[in-house]
Amino acid sequence: MTDKRDTTLPPELVDMARQVIEANRARGKRIAVAESCTAGLVAAALTEIPGSSDVFEAGFVTYSNEAKMDLLGISLDVLETFGAVSIAVAWSMAQGTLARTRADTAVAVTGIAGPEGGTPGKPVGTVVFARARRGADPEEIVADRKDFGDLGRGGVRLQAALCALELLMPVAPSP
Repeated sequence: MTDKRDTTLPPELVDMARQVIEANRARGKRIAVAESCTAGLVAAALTEIPGSSDVFEAGFVTYSNEAKMDLLGISLDVLETFGAVSIAVAWSMAQGTLARTRADTAVAVTGIAGPEGGTPGKPVGTVVFARARRGADPEEIVADRKDFGDLGRGGVRLQAALCALELLMPVAPSP
């Protein structure tokens, strides 16, 4: 168990990461992440947990559009058509992560943490998430946009990381 004094991360983030690691370990699943606005915060939380290497495969920090293209294979057309903060890009990030790792589940997060960068259609606090699962029905697209509001840069990043961790929880098998 991680000593709460032995981390610089918020306790709720470490607690959620612990749940993710334990639940995936119990099912023998490996996970990976692609992060933009959280810039590695999800990966940092996961690796705070001793033994996380049993579960955590890889993390990509693709802050720039060029990194999204070079590391995850996102097409320039998708980025230019939909913008970096979009369901299309988040979904492509998750798929690119799955394709480049041996993970069973990949989650992507992209957004606008602020204080600048917002637009009327995508204000500060807009974050988009996507999850891809190996072997899932290709029609299964799990993606969502959340508008956290202007919680400050740190607040937006924390809420985004918590949501990304939640998406990394294993899904119960279908009956």
